[in-house]
Amino acid sequence: MVTERKNIIFIVVDGLADRPVLSLRGLTPLEAASKPGMDRLAKIGICGILDIISPGVPPGSDVAHLSLFGYDPYAVYRGRGGLEALGAGINISSDDVAFRANFATVREDMTVIDRRAGRTFPEGDKLAEALNGYRSKNFPDIEVIVRHTTEHRCVVVLRGPGLSHMVSDTDPHGESKVLESVPLDSSFEAKKSASVVNEFTRHSYEVLHNHPLNAEREKRGLRPANILLLRGAGRLPDMPSLKELYGLKAACIVANALVRGVCRAAGMDVIEVKGVTGGFDTDTNVMGYAALKLLDEYDLVFLHIKGTDSASHDGDIEKKIFMIEKADSLVSLLLDSIDLGHTYLVLTADHTTPVSVKEHTGDPVPVAIAGPGVRSDGVKRFSERDCAKGGLGRLQARFLMPILIDYLGLSKKYGA
Repeated sequence: MVTERKNIIFIVVDGLADRPVLSLRGLTPLEAASKPGMDRLAKIGICGILDIISPGVPPGSDVAHLSLFGYDPYAVYRGRGGLEALGAGINISSDDVAFRANFATVREDMTVIDRRAGRTFPEGDKLAEALNGYRSKNFPDIEVIVRHTTEHRCVVVLRGPGLSHMVSDTDPHGESKVLESVPLDSSFEAKKSASVVNEFTRHSYEVLHNHPLNAEREKRGLRPANILLLRGAGRLPDMPSLKELYGLKAACIVANALVRGVCRAAGMDVIEVKGVTGGFDTDTNVMGYAALKLLDEYDLVFLHIKGTDSASHDGDIEKKIFMIEKADSLVSLLLDSIDLGHTYLVLTADHTTPVSVKEHTGDPVPVAIAGPGVRSDGVKRFSERDCAKGGLGRLQARFLMPILIDYLGLSKKYGA
């Protein structure tokens, strides 16, 4: 018997979920936003809420997406940096150690004024180029690779023998002094790696503090991007692809380097789409039309929208609602265009980022699935509270992918 081919469009709106906001009369930004597409999806689909890792555990975006793709993050995760480097297009080896880095602003005494030197950052490529290729003075067998990704973000890779990812951050995650990286175990490799990190951090200040582009930024009333703060040391994860696990041919449209790296690690083809920036100006309609074209070739098309999370970290309620409504236009476009007799549409978030907290929290996130054979459950709005009443109930995010695989008819029966 030949079964008809089905496929999936899977949307993650980064940091979408929130907590009640007093200025919104106790509503969340998702509840306050105008989102007819998302509400329509909830009405025709089945809804629930996901604990991304487990109840009360705030997830990073890396482990969150690993979990959403069906992996056990405790088993496969080897730090953020390796995934960030993959997403930036750096072909790192198993010996390399990679970091996520922020262009930041510090005083001469190394006190951090601003961990993010700007959301709009056209100088990023040239400033990264000024640091790229640095060779350690203390350990000349180690080269440092620097690549700008989006906004204030960079990837830094240490390349050479005898390295370890068991080192701490230099990013203080607040307005205090730049931290010294320290080894997290007693190995020579960790001590060597921490030494190189500290040496490079000082070098980044020396180069960027005197860079003419920063002088131009200050003339325009902008803060100088005069240092790189490193965090999230990591290596390549050890994980099978979605093709190996489920037989899925998958593609993604993602601008954010970290999430793109998770997608590459999962074996997805990365599709470049002009206008998909990862910022507030990202073109969700262009993303939607590109996704529709990919359905002829792929079993799963993954779409990621970042701006909601950026607004949450900034504590900007209006901008978060703006990005929710922008994401809703993508959902509406897809619902109007796909055949729900053949294609599943999945919508969720990777974590809760309350605008009141400005950081990830462990609250569950809403999820909705529409498509062939889905049992709708009477939920009429897509929100944190409404989806909690849905037919999927409350489950760990890593069980979402097996549910989707079963809808596709690709699950194998357990038992006789």
